[in-house]
Formats: sequence, structure tokens, C-alpha cells
Amino acid sequence: MALEQLDAFLAHAKNDERLAGALQQPLGLEEFLELARGAGFELAEQDVLEAQARQDSLRSDAELQALAGQEARRLRSFIPG
Repeated sequence: MALEQLDAFLAHAKNDERLAGALQQPLGLEEFLELARGAGFELAEQDVLEAQARQDSLRSDAELQALAGQEARRLRSFIPG
């Protein structure tokens, strides 16, 4: 049910210029959840994590490996030395 709420919010946001514009910007999780709540959609952190897992399950092994490499490069910039 929660994933359906998230899908409904994203579909709603496509038709709302303010929300669509806000979602084009990098957002923290809390900012994203506040946008959804402000539009009348009750979402939680777990809902977003489940949606990410659902999306990852649709990706190929090569795509997952490429994403993991991108994340590793991003994390490396935080490690001193």
C-alpha cells in the first residue's frame, strides 16, 4: 500500500509545476517526505527504501555494478589520505 502512495505522489507531482520543479533539485530524504506530506501523501522513510529496492530489482547486474562504482567513487572523496 505504501508503494502505491509513493507512486501516486510521483504521478501527482508530474502535473504540479511546483512539485515537479522541487523534485528536479537534489533533496534530502526528510525534504522529500515533507513535500509529499504537504501534497497530502503520507509517506515514510521505509516507503522510499522499498521503492529503491523495487527499482534495483529491475536493473541488470551491469547496471547495479556501475551504480556501485559511482557510489564508491563518491565515498572515496570523503576518506582522507
